[in-house]
Amino acid sequence: MWWLVALLAAAAAVIFLLLGMRARRAGDGGTEHRSRKDPFADVTGARDFGPDVLAPGAIITYGGIDYVVRGSVTVTEGYYTWYEHMLEGGRGSEWLSVEVDEGQLKLSWWISRPDLHLEPVQQLSVEGTDYHLVERGRAEFRTEGEAGLPPQGEVRYHDMAAIGRGGGLLGLESFGGGRWEASLGHTVLPGELSVYPAPKP
Repeated sequence: MWWLVALLAAAAAVIFLLLGMRARRAGDGGTEHRSRKDPFADVTGARDFGPDVLAPGAIITYGGIDYVVRGSVTVTEGYYTWYEHMLEGGRGSEWLSVEVDEGQLKLSWWISRPDLHLEPVQQLSVEGTDYHLVERGRAEFRTEGEAGLPPQGEVRYHDMAAIGRGGGLLGLESFGGGRWEASLGHTVLPGELSVYPAPKP
């Protein structure tokens, strides 16, 4: 009979071990989801610029002018995501890009320049300013609201910065294999903008 007692004890130990492992897995079931942190969550000054605040219908005040976000583009390259918000107001064809790079919030204000027919090269001169290539690549995008683009697709980008002082920016983008579209921009600080959140659906 001793062998029967030993067998029952071993079976009980295995069952106890399996139940313990299942309990631990159940307790950690949301770990993967919780680890997907909002890239804006721990960045100083970024709370007003996250995708839950800046979305179609939000209002941005800059330089005494109110702009309405009419469309938003979420751009993803690997694990990196940034946002482009198409604005209505001011001179027209303006947009705000929002990104977090190495823990720092970066905001850039752009105006589209359809009159510039440029191709991506290492250096360009536009209206007396020389620009050099900073970064280029391909990414996936998806849109919300009236962004003037397909719901999703691929975008090629070619980011350039002014040589010397001034901080000017030149951006070239090609959506869905289309022609290169040029925009001129500059960096803005969070304190220069007032944001009124988009209405909740």
